[in-house]
Amino acid sequence: MAFSIAATLTPSPNAYYKPKAGAPVVLRRAVRCSSATAAAAVSSEFDLRSYWTSLIKEVDEKLNDAVPMKYPELIHEAMRYSLLAKTAKRAPPVMCIAAYELFGGHRDAAFPTACALEMVHAASLVHDDLPYLDDAPTRRGQPSSHTVYGPDMAILAGDALFPLAFQHIVLNTPPQLVPQSNILRVVQEIARAVGSTGMAAGQLLEIEDDPSTVEFVHEKKFGELGQCSAVCGGLLGGASDDEIERLREYGKIVGILYRVVEDIFEANTNVKRGKSYVSVYGIEKAIKAAEHLQARAKKELNVFEKYGDGVLPLYSFIDYAAERL
Repeated sequence: MAFSIAATLTPSPNAYYKPKAGAPVVLRRAVRCSSATAAAAVSSEFDLRSYWTSLIKEVDEKLNDAVPMKYPELIHEAMRYSLLAKTAKRAPPVMCIAAYELFGGHRDAAFPTACALEMVHAASLVHDDLPYLDDAPTRRGQPSSHTVYGPDMAILAGDALFPLAFQHIVLNTPPQLVPQSNILRVVQEIARAVGSTGMAAGQLLEIEDDPSTVEFVHEKKFGELGQCSAVCGGLLGGASDDEIERLREYGKIVGILYRVVEDIFEANTNVKRGKSYVSVYGIEKAIKAAEHLQARAKKELNVFEKYGDGVLPLYSFIDYAAERL
């Protein structure tokens, strides 16, 4: 019930330079000052592949430690089955850590919240796949949880992952690095995102299957966790109120962008998934919408240019989307 990144790290000729054989994939991005008088662009290099792969590896290791096998074994097995899926792209935790590192902190302080976001993400997917909702037989390249464990155990596994996320933040975020007031704001932000006015609202309207609500569904099902991930990183890093709101808008736009791009990709590959942006508005309007969302997301990052190359990982989310158009 959230956004995810593209499956590969193939460089785009529009966003990257072509490295020599065997060289790391590096993002070259022109970062322009927001001032109208600044005409020259500053060229920066960002090792995209190393950043993403190292983060995903660390997140996977910490998630494995966070949910050990114990009594009762069956529910923990079901929780681990969905949470540790090998093809998971870990977009929410990576965005959280990227936003946190923008403000100069060590990522260890952000890992508890990053893992919690993935727990919430996995739980939402487990519930989203249930026969009563999307009735999806597969998820992340493997049979969905209810297909393997049955709907009753899938519900319980999802129910258990949600509160575990909050417990994990509270017990593992180092208070000497993050003020307790900020930790409470992170918990509040995640609770808001998954609640009755957030992701749950998007799921409800998707069930009702009204074509006129497709944009609202995209905003709630996919934009909510995107904005929550970026905002949580900012809160942990001590961002100002204005920076938090910029991160909120950026994350929401990126979450919606990925869903629209996925709609376009599925339409081009004849994948049928019910109501989508393409089925309601057509592929041409969907492509224009995706391009507009890309521009809006980049505009929200202008305020962070003062942090130099620290903003480049956030740009990488936008450039991933461009790969699939």
